Amino acid sequence: MRGQRAALRPTRAHARGAAIAALVALAPLLPAAAVALGSHEVDAELPYLCTLPSGQQPATVRIKATVPDRVAVGEEVLPTGVGTTVELPAAATADLLALKAATVRAETLLTVAAGQNGQRTDLTWRGTAQPLAVPAEGPLVLTTTGDVPTLTTDSTGELTLTAEGFGVDLALSTADGAPTTPAALSVTCVPGQDTEGGGVLATVPVGAGAPTGGPSSPVPPSATPSSASPSSPLPTSPLPPSTAPRPPSPAESETAGGGDTAQDPAAGGTADSGPKVVAEPTPGTPAGPRPAPPCRNDKPTPTSLTAYITGYANVRKLNGASLVPVSCVLIEQGIPEIDFRPDGSIHLLQKSDAVLSHQGRKQSPPFKATFLTFDFMPATATMVLEQAGPMTVESDILLVFPDNIAQTWIRAPLVLRVLDVRVDGTRLDVGPSCRTEKPLSSPEPDPATYPGDHLVLLGKGQLLNGTDATGYVLTSGGPLTGEVTIPAFKGCGAGGENLDRLLTASISGPGNHLKQIQGQTCAVGVEVPTEGQCTEDRQPYVIPKPER
Repeated sequence: MRGQRAALRPTRAHARGAAIAALVALAPLLPAAAVALGSHEVDAELPYLCTLPSGQQPATVRIKATVPDRVAVGEEVLPTGVGTTVELPAAATADLLALKAATVRAETLLTVAAGQNGQRTDLTWRGTAQPLAVPAEGPLVLTTTGDVPTLTTDSTGELTLTAEGFGVDLALSTADGAPTTPAALSVTCVPGQDTEGGGVLATVPVGAGAPTGGPSSPVPPSATPSSASPSSPLPTSPLPPSTAPRPPSPAESETAGGGDTAQDPAAGGTADSGPKVVAEPTPGTPAGPRPAPPCRNDKPTPTSLTAYITGYANVRKLNGASLVPVSCVLIEQGIPEIDFRPDGSIHLLQKSDAVLSHQGRKQSPPFKATFLTFDFMPATATMVLEQAGPMTVESDILLVFPDNIAQTWIRAPLVLRVLDVRVDGTRLDVGPSCRTEKPLSSPEPDPATYPGDHLVLLGKGQLLNGTDATGYVLTSGGPLTGEVTIPAFKGCGAGGENLDRLLTASISGPGNHLKQIQGQTCAVGVEVPTEGQCTEDRQPYVIPKPER
């Protein structure tokens, strides 16, 4: 399938009949809701102590998830339906009201320790929420949801998930929508002393018969986030909680045409020290290097697509452009609908879900950009784009014989994370947590339906009956453009040095133009993919080239 085509009749009645027939024909291909078998519910209510402007206050954190009853060695452990509810006392509400906050938008970060046979790795379960009105009095209750990393392990024994440190980032706005002063609060929480069961959320037996304990020299678990249910959090290395992961070296961060790195910069550690990130080889990949990272969906449905996307992003303040490397996108097509408008026009509508996927994580590959700061000082930054919430692909095809006009809006909350900075060759230590304080934002044509900060890209195309699509259409790809505001940075610096203002002054601001090129999709979920769309091992065949 080189593009979406629509066969039309000259009359409205015939068009309506053809549209209904098309939907009926598509019905057998629509995915059914998956039902998790052999799983159990996690519902833990844990006490925490949280540091607020008014001082340290008690809080209750409730964590819900579904985990498998048991898994075999090497099988994925993917928590689903993850939700976090934190109840802060009335003092927290008073703190926000004192800042004249009328609405609050929360992002939670829960550290979960995954342990097996004396080895452990720390993961971040991140959740986001829509803006919430600050109550006039009483407790402040915040509920967030999000996807989390997948775990795999190569040894038998019980795999234990334990809740540890917890944090809440609060973005605050006044009644007229303006940011408060300060515009955000970061609340850090530690487990209470009387945490029941030591904060253990779940224990999953691993291996045939799932014996407790393991061999004398176990192979430790690997923290590998799922590509089927990707996430923005990054697993950390097997370091003590007080030790930050080391920054990536240029060799580790550099990618050939957007290819995978030898070691994920967020992983830290080494290949033979404790729990580690595993970049699994891709079975059936043709011999020799491919100028793109692996892009697979190992659990496709009949409506699953994969594609590569790459392009340029301008940084207006630095008068330059950054190449966003070839990145993998996993797409799950929604149910198409025919919309008969009062003006007599007929539209084919489809809303799909998508996700960035790099080594199983919801992010782009690391990429480098070099600019001249202050017009003379060369500065090189290594960065990633992390997906912080659902990505949607909304297509609207106006059926007008013989031309069918397509418009597609892609919306994605993306946080820009800075991994490494070098100024005139000298490393500037930005620490392990340097990122934009909120997602990149674009002008939103429909803010009532799509609130909050997110990137918006628009693709326009045309589908002529009997010919291939031109411009952008979801299945055949094409150019996507948009404007983006880069928010202020937070968490930048190490050793007591705060670099937030420096990066914000150098990079943040509005009016940054984006142009991304998506390649032809691979219909990975069909039994026999069309030639020229997929490689033999069901990866996208077309690797697009960036255009300015």
